[in-house]
Amino acid sequence: MSVQTVSNIKLPIGKSEKELFALATKTLGKPPKYFAIKKKSLDARDKNDIRFVYTVEFSAEEQPVVKPELERLPINKQPQKPVVVVGSGPAGLFCALRLLERGITPIVVERGASVDERKKDIDSFIQTRVLNTESNVQFGEGGAGTFSDGKLNTQTHSPLQNEVLQTFIRLGAPQEIAYLNKPHIGSDNLQNVVKNARLEILRRGGEVHFHTILYDLQIKDGVLQGVRVKNVKTGEERSIDVSAVVLAVGHSARDTFAMLYARGVYMRQKDFAVGVRVEHLQADISRTQYGKAYSLLPSADYKLVSHAHERAVFTFCMCPGGYVMPATSEEGGVVTNGMSNYARNGDNANSALIAQVTGKDFGGEHPLAGVYFQRDLERKAFLVGGKNYNAPVQTVGDFLSGKASDGFGAVKPTYAVGTTFADIREVLPKGVAEALRVGILDMDKRLKGFASPDALLTAVETRTSSPIRIERDGQTLQSVSVQGLYPCGEGAGYAGGITSSACDGIRVADAIFLEFCLK
Repeated sequence: MSVQTVSNIKLPIGKSEKELFALATKTLGKPPKYFAIKKKSLDARDKNDIRFVYTVEFSAEEQPVVKPELERLPINKQPQKPVVVVGSGPAGLFCALRLLERGITPIVVERGASVDERKKDIDSFIQTRVLNTESNVQFGEGGAGTFSDGKLNTQTHSPLQNEVLQTFIRLGAPQEIAYLNKPHIGSDNLQNVVKNARLEILRRGGEVHFHTILYDLQIKDGVLQGVRVKNVKTGEERSIDVSAVVLAVGHSARDTFAMLYARGVYMRQKDFAVGVRVEHLQADISRTQYGKAYSLLPSADYKLVSHAHERAVFTFCMCPGGYVMPATSEEGGVVTNGMSNYARNGDNANSALIAQVTGKDFGGEHPLAGVYFQRDLERKAFLVGGKNYNAPVQTVGDFLSGKASDGFGAVKPTYAVGTTFADIREVLPKGVAEALRVGILDMDKRLKGFASPDALLTAVETRTSSPIRIERDGQTLQSVSVQGLYPCGEGAGYAGGITSSACDGIRVADAIFLEFCLK
C-alpha cells in the first residue's frame, strides 16, 4: 500500500501525539508499520483556542530508507595535493563531510580550539576578563553558531536543507528538527553535534588541526599554489601545497580578510546591521504571544520589523529563554550575541535589535570599511563600559527618555561578564540610535510590552553578518581573482545562518568535485 499523507491535523494543548498514531491506525484499519510526523507548527492566532497543527505520513507496509549514492571521484582523478578547508563552522564542517562522501580527503584547519577546550576558554574570560583572541564565542570548533540558539530555519529554500537536517540528526541533534516549523538544536546540543562531525571526519580519513590559522596565500599567475599556516599556541609555521582551498573562515576573521585583500583577492564591502541586544522577561513575551495558556507551551519567540524610520529596524537571532553572550574576539572591544540551550528555560528572552548600515555610514569605497566601522563601535562600547569588558546597559524606559540608567527594574541582565549603566547613544551612531528609538515604539504596537520600561538594551551588537563579500564565479564557485580558492559560507558573504552556511559548504564541495572530474 502506498504512503498516505494527512495534513492540517489540529491537536489542542495537552493532547498526546499518540492520537496521531491512533488516527493512522483508524484510517488503515490496523497499526501502521511506517509512521512519521512530517510537519509540526503552533497556531496561536486565537489565544482562546491554541492548537498544534500536524502533517503525518503512514503506511501499512514498512518503507525502506534509501539514500542515493553520490558519485565519487575516480582514482585517476584524485588530487595530487591536499584540499584544505579553512574553518570548522557549519560551512567548513559540511564541506569536509561532503568532500569525503565524494571520495576526496580534506585537511581542516581551525584557528580556535576544540569545543570542550573552547568552552573552558569562554568560561575563563567571563571569570577573569582575560580574552583568548583565538578561542572565544567567535572562533573555535563549530564556529560562532555553536554558542547561539542553534536555529535552523532559513529563508533560502535550498534543496539541500533536508540533507543538512538529516545530517544534524545523524550527528546527534534532536529528531524533531526534521519536522518542526521553527527547528532549533540549542547550544548545549550543538556542542556535541560539532564534536561528532569532527570525529566522523577523522574516522573517514580526514584531518582536523586546531589552533591553526591561515596567514598567507601562495599565488602564481592567478592560481593558488599553497598556503602558509601557523600554530597559534606554539608559533610553528609551515607551508602546504594545495589543489584547492575552501575559505570558510566566518564573519569575524578580520585579520584573514586583511591578508586576502593584501594578496589581491577581490572583495567588496557589504551592507549589514548593527544595534544592541534587547532583553525582556520570557514570561511576559510568552504571555503576550499565547495568552493565559502560555505556561503550558514552549517559550515563545518573535520576529519584528519596523519601517517607521527611514532606516529599517528589525529583530534578529531571537533567543527564547536565553542569555546575552560576551562575543568579542579582539582585545579592547565589547560585542554581544545571544544564546539559548535546547530547553530555552532561562528567565529572559533576548534578541538582536538592529538597524541596517551601508557604505554611506562606513565612508569611502574600501572593501574593509565595514570592518573598521564595526571595530570603532566595539571600542566605544568597551570605553563606555569601563574598559574592563563590562557591556553598556540601559533600560528601554531610560533609552526612550534620553537618559542614562541608574538601576534595574524587573529585568536583570544576563551578560555574565558584567554591565555598566550608560546612555547607549554614546556608543551607537546617531542615525542608528534614533532608528532604534522609533522602531521600539513601532514594534510595541504589534508586540505589546516590547517597549516595556524595564526591558534592557545591552551594547553593542555588530557581528550580525559579514561586512564583506569575497566575489566568486557563479558556476565554479571559485574566487574571481584566484583560481583554486573557494569563498564559502557566511564569512565570505554567501550565507546568513547555520543552515544556509551548511548548504553552501555542500555546494562548494560539489563544485570542487566537478572541477576535479573535468581535469
